[in-house]
Amino acid sequence: PVVLVCQNNHWSISVPTSRQTASRTIAVKGRAYGIPSVRVDGNDLLAMCSVLEGAASRARRGEGPTFIEAVTYRIGAHSTSDDPTRYRTDAEVESWKKKDPVDRLARHLRWLGAIDDAWERALDGELASEIAEVVKAVEELPPPPRTSLFDDVYSEPTWNLREQRELLSRVPPAPSHG
Repeated sequence: PVVLVCQNNHWSISVPTSRQTASRTIAVKGRAYGIPSVRVDGNDLLAMCSVLEGAASRARRGEGPTFIEAVTYRIGAHSTSDDPTRYRTDAEVESWKKKDPVDRLARHLRWLGAIDDAWERALDGELASEIAEVVKAVEELPPPPRTSLFDDVYSEPTWNLREQRELLSRVPPAPSHG
């Protein structure tokens, strides 16, 4: 019982999905493994909820896995060393910005009369305050032990990770420049 979700953002770093695979979609790849597959507009929260609910229900009934391709778009760069202007146009990015899932849901909720400007301003203020509190609390925490970078990598650390962890624990930390 598993639901697999592939976030298809159209890019594999700087290479478009169309050049990464000969398949017409990513969803079709699940079928090659005998897994029922669905392609959904990943920028439509209601469509995503519907597909996920159906897939989770299938899994809970013991009907096996479902593979979901959520079609969306990566607006920003892949990493800090990536320059997406080298491989895509501003017009392409702008067209996808108009499909932003948060804005899209807000427009739908406005159309239903469920939210208005006052509600959004109140929510923005509440969230900004909550974020500021959490950031302040986290900034006050001491740094984690260096050896924690080995935690939660594998359920049982491999011999070489155990060895590296032990070696790191014997090396004195670099002096702080704070």
